[in-house]
Amino acid sequence: MTLPASRSSLRRLPAILVVDDEVRSQEALRRTLEEDFEVLCASGADEGMDILEREQTTAAIRIVLCDQRMPGTTGVQFLKEVRTRWPDIVRIILSGYTDAEDIITGVNEAGIWQYLLKPWQPEQLLLTLQRAAEVWRLQQENQRLSLDLRVAEPVLKKQVESKQEKAKSSFGLDGLIRAPGSPINAVCDMVGRVAPFDLSVMVTGESGTGKEMVARAIHYESKRASKAFITENCGALPDTLLESELFGYKRGAFTGAAEDRIGLFQQADGGTLFLDEIGETSPAFQVKLLRVLQEGEFRPLGSNRPVTVDVRVIAATNRDLEDDVRTGRFREDLYYRLATIALHVPPLRDRPMDLPLLAASLLESSCRALGKTVAGFSSEALACLAAYRWPGNVRELQNEILRMVALSTTPQLGAELLSPRVLHRPVAGGPAAEQAWTAGLSGGLKERMEQLEAHLLKDALTRHRWNKSRAARELGLSRVGLRAKLVRYGLEQGE
Repeated sequence: MTLPASRSSLRRLPAILVVDDEVRSQEALRRTLEEDFEVLCASGADEGMDILEREQTTAAIRIVLCDQRMPGTTGVQFLKEVRTRWPDIVRIILSGYTDAEDIITGVNEAGIWQYLLKPWQPEQLLLTLQRAAEVWRLQQENQRLSLDLRVAEPVLKKQVESKQEKAKSSFGLDGLIRAPGSPINAVCDMVGRVAPFDLSVMVTGESGTGKEMVARAIHYESKRASKAFITENCGALPDTLLESELFGYKRGAFTGAAEDRIGLFQQADGGTLFLDEIGETSPAFQVKLLRVLQEGEFRPLGSNRPVTVDVRVIAATNRDLEDDVRTGRFREDLYYRLATIALHVPPLRDRPMDLPLLAASLLESSCRALGKTVAGFSSEALACLAAYRWPGNVRELQNEILRMVALSTTPQLGAELLSPRVLHRPVAGGPAAEQAWTAGLSGGLKERMEQLEAHLLKDALTRHRWNKSRAARELGLSRVGLRAKLVRYGLEQGE
C-alpha cells in the first residue's frame, strides 16, 4: 500500500507565513503572493508560533511577514522569538507607523531584514519577498558550503601538505641529482645553509647547468616553500616589456593596455622571484630594480600609488658580472644587492661522476613525456655519453636523451641513436685526457697497438651506427678485412 505524500513534500513554491490580526489584510496579502509563494496565515503570535512549530520540522517556511501592531504581542517581540528558535527564517515587519525606536529595536534585537510601511504596493511587496526568498536560498547554500569546507578541511590540509612534500622532494635538495664526490655537493651544502634566511642569492654558471634548479631548491628549502615560485627570463624581453611584466600596469597606461595587469612581483608576494639572465638588463632598468630591492615597493605603470611586496629575489647569469661591474655595464650597487650570497654551478664536464645518474633520471622523464618504455642504455651509448664534453650541459643532455627515446625501436637505447655531434666527439677532457688514456694501455708495443686498433674499430662502427661498409671505407679496409678484424677482437657480437 502506497502512502500519500505529505503536504510539505508536494510543495513546489517557497512558503511564507503571514501574521496579521486583520482578516482582510491576510486575504489581500494572500491574493498578491499566492502565485509565487505558498501562503500560510495566522491571526496572532500564538497561532503563528503553532504553525511554525508544526511546519519547521521540515524547514518549510522561509519567510515570516508580520504586522507590527497586534493585540498582546508586537511583531518585533514575535520575530525576536522566531529569531531565537529558527534563525534561518527571513524576518520582515509590516507596519503603518514610522516609529524610529521600533525600527532600531527590530533591527538590533529581532534581526529584521526589511521594515515595510503600509499601505504597501503589490509590485514592491512581491519584489521584496522574492529577494527575501533568494536571501534564504543563499543562506542555506552558504551553510552547506561551510559544512562541506569543515568536513573537507582536514583532507585539503593533508593534500596541500602532501603536495608541498612532493614539491620539496622534486625541487628541493633531493631533486638535485648528484653522486658522492660531485663538485655540486658543495653547492647543495651552501643551499641548505642559506635557504632558511631571506638573503638575495646570485647563481652563476654556464647556460644549461641547472641554475633554475638551484634556485627552486633554495625556495623549497625555505620558509617560503608554500608560496609562489615565479620565474622570468630577463634576456628574452626588451626593457619596456620586462618592466610591465615585473611591475604590472594600469588600464590605459599605454596603447593596448585595455585592463589592469598584476606584475610578477605581486604574483610572487610572500614567495620567491627568480630573475634569469639578469646580466642582459640595461642600466636604466637596473635602477628601477634596485629601488624595488631597497624599498620593497614599486609603482605599476600608469599608477601613482606604490605597491608594497615581500619577495625574495634570486638572480642568475652566465656572464661575468664582476667584469661587467668594472666596465660599467652593470651597476655595482645592484650587483652587491643581488649577490649577498653567490653560488656557482659547475659545468657538466666537471662532474662526470654525475652523468650516469643524470642520464637515468632524464631517461625516465623522457619516457614519461613521450609515453614510451625503454629499459636503459647500452654500454656503448653510455660510453659515448661519458666521452662527450657537453658544451650545452644538462640541457643538451636532456635534449639528446629525448631524441634517442623518440627514435628508439628497441627496449635499449644504443649508440646508433646518438646524434652525429655526440658520436664524432672529442675525448672528454681534451688532449690531456687522450694522452692519459693512451698511457693507460698495458703490455708491449704489439699488445698496445692491438688495444688501440680495437678501440679505433669500435669507435668507427659506433659513429657509423654499425654500418660495416661505411666504417670499412673510413678505415681504408675491405668489408671482408673489417669483418676479420672484428672476429679477431671479439667485436662481431656488437652488431
